[in-house]
Amino acid sequence: MLVELGVVEQRYRAVLEVLDEGASVTDVARRYGVARQTVHEWLRRYANDGGLGGLADKSSRPETCPHQMPPAVEARVLWIRRAHPSWGPSRIVWQLEREGREPLPGRSSVYRALVRHGLVEARKRKRRREDYRRWERSRAMELWQMDVMGRVCLAGGQEVKIVTGIDDHSRFIVCAKVVLRATARPVCQALAEALRRHGVPQQILTDNGKVFTGRFGRGPGPVMFDRICTDNGIRHLLTAPYSPTTTGKVERLHKTMRAEFFTRTDRVFAASTDLQDALDAWVAEYNTARPHQSCGGRPPAERFRLADRSLAADDTATAEQAPARRPAPPAGKRPAGVSRWVNAAGKISLAGFSYAVGATYAGEPVEVIVSGGLVDILHAGVVVATHAQRLRVDQSDRAPRARVARRARDATAGLTVTRLANNTGVVTFADKTYAAGRRWAHASIDVTIVAGSVQLSKDGQVIRVHPIRHDRAKELGAFANPKGRPRRKNSATGNVA
Repeated sequence: MLVELGVVEQRYRAVLEVLDEGASVTDVARRYGVARQTVHEWLRRYANDGGLGGLADKSSRPETCPHQMPPAVEARVLWIRRAHPSWGPSRIVWQLEREGREPLPGRSSVYRALVRHGLVEARKRKRRREDYRRWERSRAMELWQMDVMGRVCLAGGQEVKIVTGIDDHSRFIVCAKVVLRATARPVCQALAEALRRHGVPQQILTDNGKVFTGRFGRGPGPVMFDRICTDNGIRHLLTAPYSPTTTGKVERLHKTMRAEFFTRTDRVFAASTDLQDALDAWVAEYNTARPHQSCGGRPPAERFRLADRSLAADDTATAEQAPARRPAPPAGKRPAGVSRWVNAAGKISLAGFSYAVGATYAGEPVEVIVSGGLVDILHAGVVVATHAQRLRVDQSDRAPRARVARRARDATAGLTVTRLANNTGVVTFADKTYAAGRRWAHASIDVTIVAGSVQLSKDGQVIRVHPIRHDRAKELGAFANPKGRPRRKNSATGNVA
């Protein structure tokens, strides 16, 4: 009868053959199909690790990690991220270096800490496109890149535009003007204001928008933007059609502005002047205090002031308020803690999370103190472990939200039809497409004509408003099918196509 032996029992028998029966290590190793060094390791563990229990499999994980980020530094990293949800690992490392933290963690260490605590979502690294040509002018004021940014709304739902401009070499924002409509005169007024404030560059690079050039228009001559460039001796450069990467620096500025400013201020300000004041404050902080990766971690103003003209940095913008600190407990006293029992794995549970104490303290009572983002674990009054505090996503009173929810407004009543959005969140009305957003893919969207606009709503809440782009003569046919075009029935199979 064959009996299957466990791994520990086989090792135990091999050890007994050597110790009790006097068999040689070489013969035992050959009989059990292992190396001689393995048998010697079993003998050592049997003698030093408590007999039979020492023959069980053990984890190869090291007990300590000398280069691991200290808990105090990790707690500071988490505090910075929660206070500034738009800051990435590079920005956090720069802030720690500015504070004089030692040892200074690397960018990848900060990224792993943020992923470990659920503050960022782990994503697969994107490979850089090899066909992109990366270029940069050698001095400031040689080239400005300008563009118009949309999808910014006031509190009442009115969309405004942002005329943006950035210096190619220094990444200094030379223009960030809020305009109600991106027509020729407001855009040119923004350009003239930037020229008065910062001087005249040698060249300006834009796309082929109608406010920038008459290249593809039907007008009789150059547009106002071209005339301003000509009067000031500026060479106006245009991108090739359908080439947004040529003006990649100003496009990247739009992404930064939307992530760090407009996400939390969209539909907040009632007037464009209030939005402009808040935007000016953010631009001042961006130019004079915020580190820029392409500038070696220095603010853009430090590069821009090296141009032919001088720029005096605003010291008030660089003054950063120190983070609020909890008052230190009186000497000789520490904050009250909670009691926990260490389990067999050497861990405790606190607020739904597990913290390691050490297998040495298994079965022992410990005291846990949470203060300043750190979790101190004490045994008999002595700190035996320290960890960065972990928080759940729903603990919003401790961790600020990364995104600000928009205040949806009620839809305006009117003649309404229902359309089913496609997989990109676009609906069709009167042979024209109107975007609702990918969030509403495959959802039923209510389409309403309100004055001179097309209102898209869901469950009585406005999603988006577009200007009318369809032929008004086709609206009668569109409203004749309130649930969309009837599907055609296949007479041969009886199925609905």
